Amino acid sequence: MKFLENESDQIEIVEGAVDVPAIIDTMVDQLPTDQPFYVMDIGDIVRKHQQWIEKMPRVVPHYAVKCNDNDIVCATLAALGASFDCASKGEISKILSLGVAPERIIFANPMKPASHLRYANSNAVKTMTYDSDTELQKIKQFCPDAKLVIRIRCEAEKAQCPLGKKFGCDPVEEAPRLIKIARSLGLEVVGVSFHVGSGCADFPIYYKAISYARDLFDYAAQLGYTFNLLDIGGGFPGDTGTSIDEVAMIVNAALDTYFPDKAVRVISEPGRYYVSSAFTLVTNVQSKRVCRNVKTGGIDRMMYYLNDGVYASFNCILYDHQIPKPKLIGAQAGKQYNSTIWGPTCDALDQLIETIALPELQIDDWVVFENMGAYTIPVASPFNGFELPKIYAYISKESWNMLETLFPLQNECSLSTSYAERLRNNFETVACA
Repeated sequence: MKFLENESDQIEIVEGAVDVPAIIDTMVDQLPTDQPFYVMDIGDIVRKHQQWIEKMPRVVPHYAVKCNDNDIVCATLAALGASFDCASKGEISKILSLGVAPERIIFANPMKPASHLRYANSNAVKTMTYDSDTELQKIKQFCPDAKLVIRIRCEAEKAQCPLGKKFGCDPVEEAPRLIKIARSLGLEVVGVSFHVGSGCADFPIYYKAISYARDLFDYAAQLGYTFNLLDIGGGFPGDTGTSIDEVAMIVNAALDTYFPDKAVRVISEPGRYYVSSAFTLVTNVQSKRVCRNVKTGGIDRMMYYLNDGVYASFNCILYDHQIPKPKLIGAQAGKQYNSTIWGPTCDALDQLIETIALPELQIDDWVVFENMGAYTIPVASPFNGFELPKIYAYISKESWNMLETLFPLQNECSLSTSYAERLRNNFETVACA
């Protein structure tokens, strides 16, 4: 297929496996150099879901929409039978528009605006989290028949994005009091949730958090509650080369120890796990500056200015504490220089990498960044008038046919239209030999 400058985002169906490096090599020869673009491997998301089901069969994934709300991502996960973690009225609306049943959504924002609570209530999204008595009062007013999940704080020492300062109540001191208040208000509490922190690198914390949840299940029983839901949150790795094997082993062991009763429904809120490695960003060197030593005339530093930066895809540096790792396309060789990589805007904050050793690059050289699917696309803005990257999505014919078969199943997915039809509403679909 030939890629044209004015083409809209599209999906290509290919025979055989999706070879992202080969696709990029073809695309950079055909596309103009002034706009960055993503290559999305839909099959990567399918494989991640299969691995999850195999390794944590008791844990039903509720995809964290905030991580990447791309329509293809959400439609693919809906087709696979995943459920969803939504944090706002807008995210709930997006997922409901796919035909997903409201029972497959958890409103997992402990602090919800009143208008969002009203919207959830009017659309039968009843399962939601809380961590304060003020939130209970709001829920009592706007969604009195909610199925509440108390969010406790049990945070990993090592996480890309710690969340405990903002959300979660102390499981020993605060949680029992908040369960008791809910009881006095006549509200239904159905379970416990926690989030160890996004990008967790301290997996044994899941075991500790699940043990806290067990204690609260037992306490609630003394008040007349019968908890039946455990939400183990997110924090699961998703970059190329990572695995959920270790965390799955810990979670499964904790569930066997503390929740052997299969009547307790266990869910999770993975985000980056599903999408990080599915997106590869391709950027281009638009400008260059050679910084020379005023005394010797030698090169002290190279500065390169790419066509994407922290106001667009690389907001993940600020929001998600990512460390970008560039890969070069071409035959660049020779002496390496200390180099700084900048984004395209007029803001000095727009720095991607302060110092990295690179061979000398030239204008129009391509620079690739893998693992760019998490906390990039939904936060990007066209600051300074720079266009956002287009997304070129690829899927094997085998995966496409499988998803097209799954999507219409009413009983399992509660979806009303085909996978292909949903995607064609937003993207051009192209079959390719």
